[in-house]
Amino acid sequence: MTDTIYRYIADAKRIVVIQAENPDGDSLGSALALEEILGDLHKDVSLYCPVDIPKYLRYFPGWDRVQNNFDIHSDLAIIVDTSADILLGKALETPGVRSFLESHPVLVFDHHVSESTLSFPNTLISQELVATGELIAKVAHENNWPINQRAAEHLLAAIMSDSLGLTTSNVTADTFACASKLVELGASNAAIESRRRELMKKSPEILAYKAQLINRIEYYLDGKLAVVHVPFDEIQAYSDQYNPGALIGDELRLVSGVEISCVIKTYPDGKLTARLRTNAPIADTIAGFFGGGGHAYAAGFRIYEQYPKALEDLIQAATRAFRKQEEAA
Repeated sequence: MTDTIYRYIADAKRIVVIQAENPDGDSLGSALALEEILGDLHKDVSLYCPVDIPKYLRYFPGWDRVQNNFDIHSDLAIIVDTSADILLGKALETPGVRSFLESHPVLVFDHHVSESTLSFPNTLISQELVATGELIAKVAHENNWPINQRAAEHLLAAIMSDSLGLTTSNVTADTFACASKLVELGASNAAIESRRRELMKKSPEILAYKAQLINRIEYYLDGKLAVVHVPFDEIQAYSDQYNPGALIGDELRLVSGVEISCVIKTYPDGKLTARLRTNAPIADTIAGFFGGGGHAYAAGFRIYEQYPKALEDLIQAATRAFRKQEEAA
């Protein structure tokens, strides 16, 4: 695998780094780190995401270099933090993107997946790690790629984001060792957290809206599943200030007895998107029932369905995921 990565990187002059349409701290930190690492290898790197980077993620310096325009003149594509078509839907619908991905080499850096479900040829680099940022740090070390101070801080921020500050159950001694090495290279977790907290400040309007969302929480499966529905008029009204999913999604996991939190948004064209965050390692299992993807504790899916039917299907999927977990225990 290392030989393949080395060959693709060595042969490429222009590289486009792709995030899914649900960017998070791990995907953004990984993309920005690759921009630094590959730039130091004298590569021309562009950063692509089919949606604007949400405001709550803009504590990453360089977030504004992520563009909605896909560089079809690149020699190589690198996809970070997803290996599922459903989470690249907007990109694949963009003219020229699918044909590019089908005709050029594609590397996929994604953690905690055993195989890619992408519908075009690709080389998956994956390992059971806490974050894609940790994976990229490991690959950089194996290939003797330089990690400058900015890259180190992006990678550390990616790891902290996906591990909730090194507190999730999949954090290992190697994760701490990786974080320690990144600090040695100049990363400052204090600086990262200071920027994040400053950006997390909310306007009185957003705080009042959060109260509305809290009042609308619905509980199912004896309190194990917490769901909030966000209709399109609220997406229009509030998303520019603060993503409703990020505003309420993680809070739901702090409710006693809740194992699964799900924020469901509905759109006028019939599309429905779901953001899953779990305390049990079953988020990817639930998303998989809908053709979505993600990781054990964070995943998502997109379907075209009316909300009542989607909710019914979600309850059934959660029930099946709990049963599957019990059988594996």
